[in-house]
Amino acid sequence: MSPAADAVLAELLPYPGDGSRADGPVAVDATDRLLLDEAAPLIASDPERVVVIGDRFGALTLGALALGARSVDVHLDAITAEAALSDNTSRASRPLLAAHRQLAENAPNPNEPAGAGYTVHDDLGPQLLAGARLVLLQLPASLAELTEITEHVARHADPAVTLLAGGRVKHMTHAMNDVLSASFGQVSASLARQKSRLLIAREPRSDVGPLTYPVTARLTDREILEAIGTPEETRTPDAGLTVVAHGAAFAGATLDRGTRLLLAQAHRWPDLSGAEPLPTTPGHDPDYADGRPIAVDLGCGTGILATVLALRFPGAHVIATDRSTAACASTKATLAANGVRAAVVRGDAGDRLPVPDGWADLVLLNPPFHDRAALSTDAAHRMFAAAGQVLREGGELWTVFNTGLHYRNALRRAVGPTEHVAQDPRFTVTRSVRKVLTDRSVQGG
Repeated sequence: MSPAADAVLAELLPYPGDGSRADGPVAVDATDRLLLDEAAPLIASDPERVVVIGDRFGALTLGALALGARSVDVHLDAITAEAALSDNTSRASRPLLAAHRQLAENAPNPNEPAGAGYTVHDDLGPQLLAGARLVLLQLPASLAELTEITEHVARHADPAVTLLAGGRVKHMTHAMNDVLSASFGQVSASLARQKSRLLIAREPRSDVGPLTYPVTARLTDREILEAIGTPEETRTPDAGLTVVAHGAAFAGATLDRGTRLLLAQAHRWPDLSGAEPLPTTPGHDPDYADGRPIAVDLGCGTGILATVLALRFPGAHVIATDRSTAACASTKATLAANGVRAAVVRGDAGDRLPVPDGWADLVLLNPPFHDRAALSTDAAHRMFAAAGQVLREGGELWTVFNTGLHYRNALRRAVGPTEHVAQDPRFTVTRSVRKVLTDRSVQGG
């Protein structure tokens, strides 16, 4: 890699944070560097139409620009990755401009250097990928997500595209090769370097069938039927809930065990019924100050909990939020498939909820405990804090989590008194009641 590109990468920091945590992520890992080293000659020979997917903190996007890419089209599933890219673009602006000046001076026909140019796209598809001749990808942990990405690249990119997909060797499997081979005629692996390796795919297949994702399934689990409130004597064979899932959405089109246990406690959730059902017509703008109860699905995934809330409490305002583009798209599709409406907001740990602090009556939470392939509870603690902020005094947070994570004390500190409600061999459900501390309560008065 060029010294100018190294100078850009040296400025980057993980987000959020400053990279000082010993157990925290690094802004530029060995996989980023291996991808950029392999991409460098390809960018030098053809600097147009470079696409980056799954950039963690901006290393691939800004590194490609420093290597001479004229512009980069970017798709990032997590909104935190978008924030990291924006933050690191500002941080690396000077060395990036210097890299462009050097490239312009060394060009056969010297020209005025262009500024760093990239465009972030919300969706996979032709707008992102049309005409792309080089795609850089940090391999996702999920084969479903890899399948969706690979199928879109094969269908929409230039027939001469090269897909460079990199990952840590310990997280790579032969099944990843199989996924790539289903959409590309030529798939090979690079030599490993610093415990990272690349899969290189070329020659998109022309005989592929329809896109695999999103997938749709009809869930008829007893916990869903009871949570929705369908009386057993009136249930029909097709009673249930339809779920729609994109590849990157947690648990896919299934009911995960944690959500199942949380749904089994629905009879103990606060009763938000009583108000007249909200309009379900398109274009209806909710008035959150109209006195109706407000329920939040914090970290909505495919939208199962949000849909259950909307069906169980048709007179309540329901808000679903997740940091993932795929999760928000899945939730919108799941809500629509079941004929209900809710506000769906993409944000990090509830930071973009459309209601003021202290307005929500109920929050349901099944927090993640992995960040990509690594165990991480950072997001969970940010979500606890968000729930504590958005709940009104006496409002309730119902949380399901892996029992071994022992979140009860953290929930008590962030929200209020927390009780153990249910447990199975793997998961625990707790109920936390929002209690705003005052000087007297702090002093025990």
